[in-house]
Amino acid sequence: MDRVRLEAITWERLGDALAERLLDLKPADGGPWPKVAFDGAPAARPGDLAARVADALRLRGRTSLVVGTEGFLRPASLRFEYGRQDVEAYYGGWFDTGALWREVFGPLEPDGTGRVLPDLWDPVTDRATRSPYAQLPPGGALLLHGPLLLNHWFPFDLTVHVQLSPGALRRRTPEDEQWTLPAFARYDTETGPAAAADVVVRADDPRHPAWSG
Repeated sequence: MDRVRLEAITWERLGDALAERLLDLKPADGGPWPKVAFDGAPAARPGDLAARVADALRLRGRTSLVVGTEGFLRPASLRFEYGRQDVEAYYGGWFDTGALWREVFGPLEPDGTGRVLPDLWDPVTDRATRSPYAQLPPGGALLLHGPLLLNHWFPFDLTVHVQLSPGALRRRTPEDEQWTLPAFARYDTETGPAAAADVVVRADDPRHPAWSG
């Protein structure tokens, strides 16, 4: 893994620090909606950090919308076309990036409506969720979390990578998901998220995170 200088921090302080950064974040596209990635393997729980930042923003009077890529999985017939444990499919074909562009990023372009679909597909029922659209007001932040996020050309204004060492990732990944580990090893090699992200959070010990500041 890439070496990044980190300092100890609590999750509460981390959420506050990231929220403060977002208050002054200006979208690169000139629009009114900053877009933030919380990237990490499921075992790193990037969604927990996104939710923490959303709470900290709310206390500061700023609206945000937390969206997880697990709500934009492709149907099982497509995900499992080459088997239920195909690493190549997981790495590049499980998530409906087209739907994310259409339903999440498109409405948040400078001339967009701000009407975002928070999820599209339920992986348990393998059916459309039929969730209502959420209206994100100008100044509201999109907080998108999920694995392998930096593999795509999504227009993020800030990227946060929640990092686990290979050993911690192996220990904290459930046995029935261990087959996904080669995908994350490939991600580290090909994309280098620890070097590419604006902020790195090391979460090997879930009680004592550290971050790059």
